[in-house]
Amino acid sequence: MAEILRHPGAGEPPEAPSLPQNVEAEAALLGALMLDNRLVEDIQLKLRAEHFFEPLHGRIYEAILRLTDRNMVANPVTLRPLFEADEAMKEVGGAAYLAQLTGSGAAIIGARDFAQQLYDLALLRSLVAVGRDMVEGALDTSHDVLPLDQIERAETELYKVAEQGGGEGKVKPFAEASRLALETAEKALNSGGHLSGLTTGLDGLNSKIGGLHKSDLIIVAGRPGMGKSSLATNIGFACAQRYLRDQEDGIEPAKSAGGPVALFSLEMSADQLATRILAEESGISSENLRMGKISQAEFRNLARAAGELNALPLYIDDTPGLTIAGLRARARRLKRQKGIGLVIIDYLQLLQGSGRSSSDNRVQEISEISRGLKQLAKELDVPVIALSQLSRAVEQREDKRPQLSDLRESGSIEQDADMVWFVYREDYYIQAKEPKRPNEGDDSKVWEAHQQWQQDIERVYGLAELIIAKQRHGATGKVRLRFDARITKFSDAADESYLPEMRG
Repeated sequence: MAEILRHPGAGEPPEAPSLPQNVEAEAALLGALMLDNRLVEDIQLKLRAEHFFEPLHGRIYEAILRLTDRNMVANPVTLRPLFEADEAMKEVGGAAYLAQLTGSGAAIIGARDFAQQLYDLALLRSLVAVGRDMVEGALDTSHDVLPLDQIERAETELYKVAEQGGGEGKVKPFAEASRLALETAEKALNSGGHLSGLTTGLDGLNSKIGGLHKSDLIIVAGRPGMGKSSLATNIGFACAQRYLRDQEDGIEPAKSAGGPVALFSLEMSADQLATRILAEESGISSENLRMGKISQAEFRNLARAAGELNALPLYIDDTPGLTIAGLRARARRLKRQKGIGLVIIDYLQLLQGSGRSSSDNRVQEISEISRGLKQLAKELDVPVIALSQLSRAVEQREDKRPQLSDLRESGSIEQDADMVWFVYREDYYIQAKEPKRPNEGDDSKVWEAHQQWQQDIERVYGLAELIIAKQRHGATGKVRLRFDARITKFSDAADESYLPEMRG
């Protein structure tokens, strides 16, 4: 019988028998499924036809699933007509082979274990295939050799094996999808009724968007000087800090409103970012920190803040000139090694495309990058925040509030994003319009102009607007925030309100 079970399928390559396999377990599992069709319900959630090493066994398994799916009995008698013309079945004795598979009922007890083993062996075969492709690619010097591209491609394939079992997509039955939706709603209920995703650290923003949701791509855009990087750093820090606090409180990671954070900084170095975070936590101006203008007491405060942040699960990658493929490979690695729950990229326009379109068409390259970031969010099942520049069109308008049409270089950014936020600070523009400072002897108009300017700056100083211009999950609008430029920190405004989308 063992010889029959080991019979290779038609056209199988000679090296195939050396691959990880257990054909006897495949046969025993099929026999158990035919003897007790109720086992199919559990096993089909993990095992698919392509996980069987012997192609004939995969076809028999598929036929069993088809029959049981139609509420028909799947046994040697009902399966027989489906395999009368099957050449591989004829080679192992014809339809009688189906009855032979049910010869031992012992496999019914261990059916789930057999299924798990077959799944594991299928993963090992996928791993062997990836390894073989890596070797063949590395040995092939017949065309331009791009080792880094090969490494990134291999890492992508390895991640697929690790996460999805050989690269097949994850198909969720509605029952599972609805269970996940209920868990999300329960999380929002338990957090006080507004936080179903990861925290942003800003209550006003959390209550309007429900937190940062898995697989979402969030674009944070603004003109230079608006505080995009500060906001992203604040959110990353708050998310990592919440995760640490939830761990200390005994909350399991899956139910935490925080998570480990990967921050890809293509503009600032890791130590510059660390300086910002330390300034935020210690309350000391980041400029004074850089220049050493601090007292002994402030330094002690700084050392205390640094000590508290040592365990913070915030991982900064400041590698310059990253390609979108390189960034995705690094993010996957961090997901595997550190279990990151949020990815932040500062900023999108500093990423490079695959290289094929970069020199020809910048808009096409940005489209490739934004699409790649959305794919990354879905692949890792984490929110991805990407900062983006705005075009100079904002500066030409009387009202400097950004609009979706201002997103620089590509409309695909808006298309791929689940949310688009604009950071707007009116005080930045009013500050730049300061009129001539009056001196003794100047006429009243000069004094009035400067006095009016002072009133305007006092009205808006330290205030910021986060404009939610697009949100797949809810309404658009504005959240009022306070911004302390001295320590680059955003916080909830005392009179925080959520305004409906403005007309015009």
